[in-house]
Amino acid sequence: MGRSAAFFDLDKTVIAKSSALAFGRPFYRDGLITRRDVVKSAYAQLMFRLGGTDEQTMARTRDYLAALCKGWQVEQVRQIVAETLHELINPYVYAEAAALIEEHQAAGRDVVLVSASGEEMVRPIGELLGVTDVIATRMAVEDGRYSGAVEFYAAGPSKVDAVGELAAVRDYDLADSYAYSDSYSDRPLLECVGHPTAVNPDRALRKLAVENSWPVLEFRHPIPLGRRLRERPAVPVAAAALGVGVGVAIGIAWYGRHRRTRATPTPAA
Repeated sequence: MGRSAAFFDLDKTVIAKSSALAFGRPFYRDGLITRRDVVKSAYAQLMFRLGGTDEQTMARTRDYLAALCKGWQVEQVRQIVAETLHELINPYVYAEAAALIEEHQAAGRDVVLVSASGEEMVRPIGELLGVTDVIATRMAVEDGRYSGAVEFYAAGPSKVDAVGELAAVRDYDLADSYAYSDSYSDRPLLECVGHPTAVNPDRALRKLAVENSWPVLEFRHPIPLGRRLRERPAVPVAAAALGVGVGVAIGIAWYGRHRRTRATPTPAA
């Protein structure tokens, strides 16, 4: 038998918000996206939510993401993420998720973040959590800029393909491995391991978990890293048990919605 691993979806599973939503605001501030992008992205988000997780919806989201990012400087994106990570992500990491990650690591398991968000976002978040392995969307790059093509879109069945490839290289025993997600779109990921768990599940995933007698966890305590270290142990994972993550486009839609509802616009930095 091989080693076991634990695969964590990121948005609403490990952090209490979308990683793409978090960086939408600084992307707008730095001129990477426009008001027109906000409107188009709001429509893309609506179609994604209404269309669910079928292949056509995911393909449209992937293609829109690729077109949106075309021409962006990769280094600029990385710099924005690095400069805003502790402000926009650190306060929203679930204490329960952080504790669970530590439990798996203490048991000798590799922990892997699996997210449809871009690798430029996901990898720094992983480093914040002490996780070095990530499976994330990768954009094609030419001369330091995104070319408008997607090398790998980490959504739906593609996540499972990447997990299987990593398992073959690392000699993971998937039957003895774990997976955590909040979304029905990750059904393939959850079904490919021996120990699937629904975290803060949407309605469809909760129903699936009940039908399959999968554990369901409710994470409710996002706490900044500094407080977690001072107040350990944080919220026990066992206490949350009940017994039984797309891309930059969604981030822009969120920013546009909140910008319209605010009384005073945020001044440019």
